[in-house]
Amino acid sequence: MGKSASKQFAEEVLKAHNDYRKKHGVPPLKLCKKLNSGAQQYAETLASTRVLQHSPESSNGKCGENLAWASYDQPGHFTAMVWKNTKKMGIGKATANDGSTFVVARYDPPGNVVNPGFYEENVLPPKK
Repeated sequence: MGKSASKQFAEEVLKAHNDYRKKHGVPPLKLCKKLNSGAQQYAETLASTRVLQHSPESSNGKCGENLAWASYDQPGHFTAMVWKNTKKMGIGKATANDGSTFVVARYDPPGNVVNPGFYEENVLPPKK
């Protein structure tokens, strides 16, 4: 898969996120080269191992992460997509040799779903 195809995919995913974010009245995300390359590397790791698990970076709270393993494209975890305080995102996509696709989306700063009150402040209801 060439750079341009993955860049196009990243831009489509970004647009989907930002359309959602607009509905929820939160500022748009920007693509970040560093998050993109980290997400891409991890997508390739997932494609080679074919085990869907979160990365160490995500587990220790350095970035938010959305993983998808599919033979079709799907939008991902809704809360991460519309998390108000998140500013930047990166997208990686890799295809395993059985043809299934692994998509990694990374978010910075990560959404914090566990602390009380954070969810209500950061996931706003859609505008009428």
